[in-house]
Amino acid sequence: MSLNAQTPAPATPPFIAAKTDLLLVTGAAGFLGPKVVETLLAHGFQKIRCLVRPSSKLNHLSSICANNPGAQIEIVQGNLLSKEDCRKAAEGVSILYHVAAASEKSFAGTYLSTVVTTRNLLEGVAGQPGFKRFVNVGSLAVYSNSTLRRGQALDENCPVESDPVGRNDPYCFGKLRQDELVSLYGRTRGVPYVIVRPGPIYGPRSRAAVHGRVGIDTFGFFLHLGGGNQVAFTYVDNCADAIVRAGLVPGIEGEVFNIMDDDLPSSREFLAEFKRQAYPFRSFWVPYPVFLAFSVLWEKYSARSAGQLPPAFNRRLCAAYYRGDHYSNEKAKRLLGWKPGIDTVEGLRRHCEYFKQQRKTLS
Repeated sequence: MSLNAQTPAPATPPFIAAKTDLLLVTGAAGFLGPKVVETLLAHGFQKIRCLVRPSSKLNHLSSICANNPGAQIEIVQGNLLSKEDCRKAAEGVSILYHVAAASEKSFAGTYLSTVVTTRNLLEGVAGQPGFKRFVNVGSLAVYSNSTLRRGQALDENCPVESDPVGRNDPYCFGKLRQDELVSLYGRTRGVPYVIVRPGPIYGPRSRAAVHGRVGIDTFGFFLHLGGGNQVAFTYVDNCADAIVRAGLVPGIEGEVFNIMDDDLPSSREFLAEFKRQAYPFRSFWVPYPVFLAFSVLWEKYSARSAGQLPPAFNRRLCAAYYRGDHYSNEKAKRLLGWKPGIDTVEGLRRHCEYFKQQRKTLS
C-alpha cells in the first residue's frame, strides 16, 4: 500500500456539455450519487436534476444544495419502475448519470430493480433532441476470471461472466443484463452511452464497513477470505470523478471503463488498518484452497438436495471474489484524463474515522 501524497488530477479535455446544460443524476440521495452531484458542481455545472426515491433520506443532498446557493439543483421524487416518472425526469436533459443501484437478493427482484428501471430511463431519452450521453454505472462484479491465470491482470478486455445463475450471483446477473440493455439501445435506438464498472467503493457513508471482497460474517463471526489478495477498491470521491468524466469527455461513445484506485491494498492490509483505526473485532483467516474446497462441497450438496440447500457458495463465486487478480485502470486514465485524487492511506483514514464515529454514536 503506497504512502504517496495526494496528486492533482491531470488536465481535463474539452467537454461535450455546456455548463448550462441540464444533467440528471439517479440515486442522488444514496452513497455515490451525492458525490457525483458534488463533482459536477466542482466542474462548474449548475443545472442538476436529482432523482431520488420518495423514501430517501435527503440530509446529505440538502446540505449540498445549501452549500451551493447559486446552483439550480432540482430534487425530484420518483419511482424508476414508473415509465412516466422516468420520462418526466429525463425530459430536457443533456447527460444522464444512472447511479441508482439495487441490492436485491433474488434474480427476479434484481431484474426488476436493475434492468426494468434502466429500460425505463433509456426509453425516456431515446430519440430525445439534444441528448448527448447515457452513463451507466455498472460493476466490476460482471467479470469472470475462470479463463485467467491466477494473478493475471483483469481489464476491460477480459470476459464477463457467462453463467451468473450458476454462480448464484443475482447482483452480477442484474449488472450484466443492465450493461447488455444499454448496449442494445445504443445499437438499435442510437442512444449514446458509456459504461463504467467500479470496483468495491468505500468511504464515509458506505453501506458496509468491511466489504464482502475482504470476508463475510454469514456464520455469526467474520471469516477473512481475501488474505493477501489485492482488492480493486475505489474511494468514493475518486469513483465519482471518473463517472463524471465518463459523461463529459468527447469521443468515447460505447466504451467501457473499469474504475479502481492506483495503490490498491491487499485484503489483509485493509482489514488490519480498519481494526487499528476504526475498532477491533475478531476475525478468522480461511486460506483460499480451504474455502474453495468448502465451496465445492457446498455446491455438490446443493445439487444433490435438488436446491433445498441454496448454492450460496460455489466454485465460480469463490474464484471470482477470492482467487486473487491484479487490476488495471490504465484505460480510464488514458481516455478520461482521470487520476485518483485521494490515495489509499487518506481514503482509509476517512473511511475508518467515519465508522469509528458511527460506532461511538450507537454505543
